[in-house]
Amino acid sequence: MSDLPSSSGSSSESGTESGWTPRTKRGVALGVVVLVVVGLALPKMGGSESSDGGGDDAPMRVDATALQPGTVTERIRTSGTLRADESVELTAETAGKVTDIRFDEGDRVDEGALLVRINDAELQAEKDRLEHRLSLATDRAQRQKELLDEGGVSQEEYDATVNEVEVLRAELDLVEARIGKTQIRAPFSGVVGLREVSTGGYVSPQTTIATLQRTDPIKLDFSVSAQYAARVQTGQSVTFRVRGLERTLEGTVYASNTQVSTDTRTLRLRARAPNPDGALRPGMFADVTVPLGQMTDAIVVPSFAVVPTLDGQRVFVAENGVAQPRNVTLGVRTDSTVQVTDGLSLRDTVITSGIQGLRTGLPIRIESLE
Repeated sequence: MSDLPSSSGSSSESGTESGWTPRTKRGVALGVVVLVVVGLALPKMGGSESSDGGGDDAPMRVDATALQPGTVTERIRTSGTLRADESVELTAETAGKVTDIRFDEGDRVDEGALLVRINDAELQAEKDRLEHRLSLATDRAQRQKELLDEGGVSQEEYDATVNEVEVLRAELDLVEARIGKTQIRAPFSGVVGLREVSTGGYVSPQTTIATLQRTDPIKLDFSVSAQYAARVQTGQSVTFRVRGLERTLEGTVYASNTQVSTDTRTLRLRARAPNPDGALRPGMFADVTVPLGQMTDAIVVPSFAVVPTLDGQRVFVAENGVAQPRNVTLGVRTDSTVQVTDGLSLRDTVITSGIQGLRTGLPIRIESLE
């Protein structure tokens, strides 16, 4: 019985020894591997920091422009509307049935051209009757004149015949004027639009027959703020663009309103522009640019060199080999440049590349100087 515990204890001791020894070896080996990896990584990490530190110390390559005095044209932009040089709705002066239409829609017609005729049969008959009576009265007056010289008729008889002639002439003139009102003619040369009546239709003075417009030259109406009213003069040029036409057009201001609008505080102006091909049509919307004058010795920088900030605008200048920020006040803008009215001088060199990566005191090296 005493052998059993001894045997059991021997067996337990043997089992514990065989289980602990392999794990300990694996743990030691793993620790050695970790130390080796860390040891290898430390030089690389140290090298990386050293490299980054060297990168921060290296100057940043940039482009720059040395400021030179320039000329700036001050402009304002506004909107406008194109209008026909002359435009009229063709209507009849008298009521009646349309007997003849002598134009096609879209025709170019000359001033005075007969466009529409209204029934004038009764007036023509009245005209013929009066012309016949006038002819007879004129002959009678001529004979009585001869008789008057010979004493064959009295002065009163002759005067009555002459008076009849004058009355008939006046009546004939009146009929001819009424006939003229049945003939609708072009008041000026232009293009006839869509007609609203047909032959045989009845028209009155309230009926619009068609629209006649002259569009070469074409008018441009636009308005400017009252503060610029005194700076826009008749005779000066303006430019404008119309959607759908890939070109800039030019017109000349020839008139302005007599007063500033009390509702909008703007002054309405009108310009003319050539339109030989008819591409510009009344009613089109136009983006108008109005030059106000030129400023010489202005400081101008590229628009992309200006950085917006919470408190204004900023540019970076090259100063003693480092980038230095300057708060600036801006003036006239163009598509690619902007005038600086305060914050820079003509002695400055403005950095024009890598703007977003610049900071105060950053070492720089100018690669390209304009």
